[in-house]
Amino acid sequence: MSKSAPEGNWNYPNSIRAGAGRIAELAEACRVLGMRAPLLVTDPQLAALPLVQDALRRCREADLACKVFSSIRSNPSDSNVEDGIVAFKGGKHDGVIAMGGGSALDAGKAIALMSGQDLPLWEFEDIADNWSRVRAEGIAPIVAVPTTAGTGSEVGRAAVITDRQQQVKRIIFHPGMLPGQVILDPELTIGLPPHLTAATGMDALSHNLEALCSPAWHPMATGIAMEGIRLVHDFLPVAVTDGGNIEARMQMLAASSMGATAFQKGLGAMHALAHPLGAVYDAHHGLLNAILMPYVLQANETAIAPVITRAAAYLGLERRGFDGFLDWVLDLRSSIGIPQSLAMIGIDDRQIARIAAMAVEDPSAAGNPIPFNIEQYAQILQRAIAGEV
Repeated sequence: MSKSAPEGNWNYPNSIRAGAGRIAELAEACRVLGMRAPLLVTDPQLAALPLVQDALRRCREADLACKVFSSIRSNPSDSNVEDGIVAFKGGKHDGVIAMGGGSALDAGKAIALMSGQDLPLWEFEDIADNWSRVRAEGIAPIVAVPTTAGTGSEVGRAAVITDRQQQVKRIIFHPGMLPGQVILDPELTIGLPPHLTAATGMDALSHNLEALCSPAWHPMATGIAMEGIRLVHDFLPVAVTDGGNIEARMQMLAASSMGATAFQKGLGAMHALAHPLGAVYDAHHGLLNAILMPYVLQANETAIAPVITRAAAYLGLERRGFDGFLDWVLDLRSSIGIPQSLAMIGIDDRQIARIAAMAVEDPSAAGNPIPFNIEQYAQILQRAIAGEV
């Protein structure tokens, strides 16, 4: 196991404690935000593991009345949030520790938002100025502790929640959902198995890559995205093959946070397709982005070739240009065990028209370099299902 990893205290975009062993500061992070009785929101798998029990112990030893809520699906739903609010109010909690992968972080942030609201959840969907309906003083403070390096939800002001009745993912947004304290501790990610390390790492790549390719003008986000891609290039294969490498795990946590910081510039067709596919098939979000990636890159080639050429040069790829970058993506996917097609994870062509129509309406579609129509999304899906790279 690697014995050293970079560490630091950052205040961009929020207050971040980065480094191995920083979970020891959990109780302090809660106290900084005025918490005395936090609700620890996590997923059912993590709830049974020592790292959550250790977090509980740390809080209780610091006289914080901490309890666990873990009734969350891999794609968190509105009913999960409702159940979490019941737990929050029933336990008289005053803050949220969101601990886990993207599902736990998003659910925790949504529970913190809704703990003090009078309107229902979907009233705050990220459409127009819906966010202004939020009672900002009713948002509970949040400490975010990611245990995967992918979604970057710890630095985001939104949560992706599945509307189970409509089978659609909706983005809930408010600036006050940005966690007040973040702990990036690579030791918490060591137990993540290789296939999940790969899928979540590719999610981080998709965020950085789509932000880089977005046509919006945001030089700061562009710079962050370019470096985030380099960190994935250098460290994701190491994290997958040598899960105990602390430096690789820390660098991937950084790449994950960087991707979610950069994508305020915009996302694109990968996410526009992954969101409805995840809602309809309950498939892993990061894995969907990983499979869709080369097909979306090819569909966008005419618009993104110049910036992808710069990225290939920045990475120092042996073969430069768009084709060299695409080859790297394909080689990376193959080397870390990402399936080549959607068919390989049980997605067939029976719902192509429905998914394509949902993709056009997804908020992420607005950031794609080319405004694809339903037919173009259907063509991308067809190729991704068949594995026709």
